[in-house]
Amino acid sequence: MRILFIHQNLPAQFRHLLGTLAQMPNVEVVGIRQGDTPAQGFPEKFPLIRYKPSPGSGVHTHHYLRGFEGQLRRGQTVTRVCLDLKSRGFVPDWIIAHPGWGETLFLKDVFPDAHLVSFLEFYYRAEGGDVGFDPEFPSDFETPFRLRIKNTHLLHDLVTCDEALAPTQWQASQAPKLFQPKIRVMHDGIRTDIAQPNPNAEFRLPDGRRLSCKNRVLTYVARNLEPYRGFHIFMRALPEILATDRSAQVVIVGGDEVSYGARPKPPHTSYREQMLAEVGSKLDLTRVHFVGKLPYADYLSLLQISSLHVYLTYPFVLSWSLLEAMSVGCQILASTTPPVTEMMVDRETGFLIDFFDHRNLAAKAIDLMQGDGSPDVRLNARNFVCKNMDYQSVIRRRWLDWLGLQNGS
Repeated sequence: MRILFIHQNLPAQFRHLLGTLAQMPNVEVVGIRQGDTPAQGFPEKFPLIRYKPSPGSGVHTHHYLRGFEGQLRRGQTVTRVCLDLKSRGFVPDWIIAHPGWGETLFLKDVFPDAHLVSFLEFYYRAEGGDVGFDPEFPSDFETPFRLRIKNTHLLHDLVTCDEALAPTQWQASQAPKLFQPKIRVMHDGIRTDIAQPNPNAEFRLPDGRRLSCKNRVLTYVARNLEPYRGFHIFMRALPEILATDRSAQVVIVGGDEVSYGARPKPPHTSYREQMLAEVGSKLDLTRVHFVGKLPYADYLSLLQISSLHVYLTYPFVLSWSLLEAMSVGCQILASTTPPVTEMMVDRETGFLIDFFDHRNLAAKAIDLMQGDGSPDVRLNARNFVCKNMDYQSVIRRRWLDWLGLQNGS
């Protein structure tokens, strides 16, 4: 069998699957990825073709179309790569790709007989999702029109793909009903044998101090510190938490860029800077540690020593970090937003609060860090992930069945 994987940041969501396929002698894989940055986790035995970033839109392009023009250009670039592959004799049986940046637009024209599986991460809506959720960052009159055009590449993809894949039921439900029969719901999978409890774990702070399970440690993790992941709400809860619990240490993981939504308004260059300007004078900053982006092993160690992990999100794409924190056995305080509520039941696998209520977040965090939780909740959280999303025992088999590789060939 021949499989072509395409993703701007490959291996990304397909990391575990690629590792499985690398162990199968009769499976031939080619990957396509943008740029020259390291593709950590992509199997060395498989060829990886890199394409250069495409130029953006022209100065006269309508502002609704600027993103789509970039996607078209990227789609054309990937098409040239695929035509070259085809000329050299590689014709895939399956194509597994992320359509989010336009790479899939013309794949069926090059490989009409390949079974195209598209990773449907998020279909944008003017209501019921991330847009218009947070009144602090309101949408404008043109937002619904821009979003309609922003979905253009996804609509093309949903028409041409043979099947789509969404990691959660809620993310799948955001697509138009016309395409629902095409969508299969299956998470990427969590390596619960790696993300597991470790009572002996330690985490080293930037100043050299070490934290362990003996400390009271409040953790927050996001790719970047921004409103979509409730960073502003979390920061507003910290003054009360730190004033009440004099021994608490707060470790915040994430960069200062913006992955989703609007950038902070001047004079602030990051949301960390903006929130420190708002609440920094009320914080004991010797106990608030911004550690940036961490190597995976350090990140897991931090989760393993966490007394309480806070996860907040707009109704949006589910973070791997929530499921990894559950797998590690963290005590979790999370927002009652989809798709979080698809994974967590209040007081069974975690504790749920309203996204916007930073005062309740503070009060609940104080209670939980001082022993108001239950060991059963931690165990239940891990058991949920092990039963439903463990890659080795659950997701791997589903992928192999889907691909018709039950016998490993």
